[in-house]
Amino acid sequence: MINRKSIVGAALAITTVAALALSGCGSAANSSSSNGGDKTITIAASPTPHAEILNNAVKPLVEKDGYKLEVKEFTDYVQPNTATEEGDVDANYFQHKPYLDDFNKEKGTHLVSVEAVHFEPFGLYPGKTKTLDALPDGATVAVPNDATNEARALLLLEDAGLIKLKDPTNIASTPKDITENPKNLKFKELEAAVVPTVLQDVDIAALNGNYAIQAKFDPAKDALAIEKADGLAAKTYANILVVKEGNENTDKTKELKKALNSSEVRDYINKTYKGAVVPVF
Repeated sequence: MINRKSIVGAALAITTVAALALSGCGSAANSSSSNGGDKTITIAASPTPHAEILNNAVKPLVEKDGYKLEVKEFTDYVQPNTATEEGDVDANYFQHKPYLDDFNKEKGTHLVSVEAVHFEPFGLYPGKTKTLDALPDGATVAVPNDATNEARALLLLEDAGLIKLKDPTNIASTPKDITENPKNLKFKELEAAVVPTVLQDVDIAALNGNYAIQAKFDPAKDALAIEKADGLAAKTYANILVVKEGNENTDKTKELKKALNSSEVRDYINKTYKGAVVPVF
């Protein structure tokens, strides 16, 4: 005589084993997807020119290779690095190496440069005063307050003959390193993104290339003084592709590197920005 309870128990056991087997297959599939099947690349960038380059020149290239590119725009210089460190994005593209090094040191982050892409000449731009010769005694100069970009502003002021520094090649210069200031310039130190918003309140301003473009300046025509494309600044302040340490050789990083250093991107930069943004590859 067949035991009914035995039949039910056997059926339950078979069902459980089958469910576990299916679950195992699902886990393997999910693992495979997370390890190599994820074809969406997320990257943090400043709106101009970085996001424009990514959306208009890089996106079509990575799509040809089967990837989807999602560009998250930020208007400051802190959140893109924070998002990269926390894994909210795969990479970022907005900064130069001195800024990255300083950020890592101050914030304890673990971010690394994997590719240089372009250089944005840093410039002095008119505010209330329209020429450098017309600068009054005690004129106010708006400068970025982060260490690397403030130093860059001071080096440019030195090149323009407005101040003298202890060492005109020191990329870590601060206002304390000024040895001569014949016009008694006063410095208004602000977050880089804020500098363009105070042009009406200061005599001149030192602007990063991307913020100059956003402020509707043409760096090639409107800058009162500007870094040379073949000088120390171009080598030092090239804008870079950045990832979290450990992600330097992932498929996504390799794809971004290849696209950003392509002839298509070089042509796009040269045609679109006409010297305001300069490829370095």
